[in-house]
Amino acid sequence: MTLQLLPQRLYPDASRVVVRNFQLAGEPRGLTPASQARARRIVETVQAMDNRTVQSELSLVMADFENRHREVRGFFEERYEGMAAHLGLVEPLRDNERLLIGAYFCHEYSFEAAALMNPSVVPHPDQSGLEPGEVRFLLSLRAVGEGHISSITFREGILSDQEEFRLTEDSPFAVASRPEIGEDGRVWAVREGDGPLDETVLLPVTSAQRNGLEDLRLVHFNDPDEGPLWYGTYTAFSGQSIASELLITRDFRRFELRPLTGPAARNKGMALFPRKIDGAYTMLGRQDNENLFLIRSDTLFEWGEGELIAGPLHAWELLQIGNCGSPIELDEGWLVLTHGVGPMRKYAIGAMLLDKTEPTKVLGRSRVPLLSPSDAEREGYVPNVVYTCGAMAHAGRLFLPYGIADSAVGFASMGIEELLASLG
Repeated sequence: MTLQLLPQRLYPDASRVVVRNFQLAGEPRGLTPASQARARRIVETVQAMDNRTVQSELSLVMADFENRHREVRGFFEERYEGMAAHLGLVEPLRDNERLLIGAYFCHEYSFEAAALMNPSVVPHPDQSGLEPGEVRFLLSLRAVGEGHISSITFREGILSDQEEFRLTEDSPFAVASRPEIGEDGRVWAVREGDGPLDETVLLPVTSAQRNGLEDLRLVHFNDPDEGPLWYGTYTAFSGQSIASELLITRDFRRFELRPLTGPAARNKGMALFPRKIDGAYTMLGRQDNENLFLIRSDTLFEWGEGELIAGPLHAWELLQIGNCGSPIELDEGWLVLTHGVGPMRKYAIGAMLLDKTEPTKVLGRSRVPLLSPSDAEREGYVPNVVYTCGAMAHAGRLFLPYGIADSAVGFASMGIEELLASLG
């Protein structure tokens, strides 16, 4: 089978930064007496400055940071309002005073300085302005920054029917999503402003996500009654424990982040089918950390044990197998990309074909990997790993973005007919 490795690469870029709250000890659940005294000292010192000094200090801040962020003044004002609420400030302040105080309680965060990896890909919500045979795609990426915190970021591009693709030029800005928690406890991450989607950075919101949102598996879900809808399973990491959660969005501006429950949600690596099967939501899981299971549910949010459909079989996958993203619907059945772990914890990518009407039946699977770490692509933060969280079919070919050693992202393409013929 001929796998075409494409020349494009994505690497971590430490210059991509967002504005975040600089948190004193005790935040966000209320300032401790010590940190409250520190915060009051900062506020009172700024209040004691004359107008010329405030303007001079604020000008220095703006000269340093205004050209690095969209609407940085808005961030400073919002941060001031938050600190004023914490500290019980009621007296009116000069506008520049508010901005300068807000700046003292913000900082830049380089969200992909450490690593960029584990992509998934779906059709973009905007398919306007394309040439015949082209499709616009949206790539999700796991970015790792200071403190080994994982977040979700995006890139956009166009795929042609001539085995070519191009990435849209990256925006010089990045904007952190704003957390929003409803009265019922439901959690959203909201992207503000009118910038392109590739400026969006989804950061952890809840305590269960404190150390990261990992390995998003996006899928464009087909439900005629619901309209355009994208789901994405991901792993929430608290720093001590993991759990599977679900991202829900209609426009990639407002994202609901919902915990999943049930036995299957206790581990990572769940992947939702792109439509209901026989009236039920259907999911691939790997709750035992070794085998692939198929799980059905009447709801998106609770998943039982399911049915074992495949385990490690070939030498390259003897340690464990799992899915590499949501199944892709073909005339021949459901194409599932898999990952297998072999000697020396070497991760490789394979494939499996499931029956279209009864997806517990495995019609074929890779005897050898489709993609393995090569000498040129084995070094990095976690060596000997190639991994993907989802591919996309277009014009008879499979477009496959993949992570390299948890350090970079590469791209490959292969003919679907030839791929299916290789499955035994």
